[in-house]
Amino acid sequence: MKLSIDPQTLAETVTWAVRAITQRPAIPILAGLLLEAADDQLTVSAFDYDFVLQATVTADVSEPGRVVLPGRVLAEIAKDLPGGNFADLALSGREMAITCGRLSYTLVSLPVEDYPSIPEAPPILGTADGAVLATAIQQVATAATKDNTLPMLTGIRWDISEDTLSLAATDRYRIAVRDLPWTPHVTGKVDGVVAPHGHLLDAAKGGMRGTVSVGWDGSRIGFQYEGRTVITRLLDSQFIDYTSRTEYGDLPILATIDRALIMGAVKRAARVAEKNTAVRLAFSSDEVLVQAGTADVARGAETVPCELTGADVHEIAFQPQFLLDALTGVQQDKVLMHMQPGNKPALISGQESDSYRCLVMVLRLA
Repeated sequence: MKLSIDPQTLAETVTWAVRAITQRPAIPILAGLLLEAADDQLTVSAFDYDFVLQATVTADVSEPGRVVLPGRVLAEIAKDLPGGNFADLALSGREMAITCGRLSYTLVSLPVEDYPSIPEAPPILGTADGAVLATAIQQVATAATKDNTLPMLTGIRWDISEDTLSLAATDRYRIAVRDLPWTPHVTGKVDGVVAPHGHLLDAAKGGMRGTVSVGWDGSRIGFQYEGRTVITRLLDSQFIDYTSRTEYGDLPILATIDRALIMGAVKRAARVAEKNTAVRLAFSSDEVLVQAGTADVARGAETVPCELTGADVHEIAFQPQFLLDALTGVQQDKVLMHMQPGNKPALISGQESDSYRCLVMVLRLA
């Protein structure tokens, strides 16, 4: 195996793929990155049985071949390669020589024959804009939990309805939903699936560019875009009926608030809110009072202008981080808080669109 490649391209590709290598791989070979060179292309793959990241980039391949190199070490080396020169990779026996300008490294490869077969991406069901999809994943992922006691709560639900793709996540205390435009490639009903939010979040933060092709089958969901492929296993498809619970329905009280102002006030109030205590909001016709703290430690209060439709809300309380996560998910200047009398959940969305909405449980106060 022998090739030349732009060092920046190599660094970006390896750094992106190494995200799929866990701290404690199931078997030692999965600590490596699989490099495959052929037809003036280099494909870099990482795999841990649950998650696949694979990227194909242009390279000047003089000798095709396959090799597995220690993933994290290769990523650190690739970051240090200087610009202005091409990086040359040449395999001799088990040693991979990497040369770029005056800098050279030698890596001892892992047994390529031990690397497991990488699954193929599921058939494509449709496409979505990559930047919009990445944002949607990040918006709803905050409502998922890392607690594996109930796997459903660690996942993001994917549903297709004609030309709309809906993503949803919940930890029982909140439900985040995001709808986005979808171009279907198949007709007929497609069952929804649930995929681990952690893997999806890794893929979203790694950048989804251009048009993303999305597909799933009974065991995997896959994404393909600009030479990159992401595949992750599915969880049990059981999920709550989030649609009916996040409808605006008969929510008679509506507050319109500047997003930056209310987020700032909640963050400042949260500094004096002890663990497991609430941030309390009181709405009148033209302002919302944000309070937190206790009489025996510290208290904070701040007012923020708002427009209120419906009856005054004398007090409604939230877990501070849950409220901040919901407000962060809104991508617009104005936030809408849909409320109702009593200790019932509040629905938070943006003023100009209901494509993102988050239902947040209210805390009961003594």
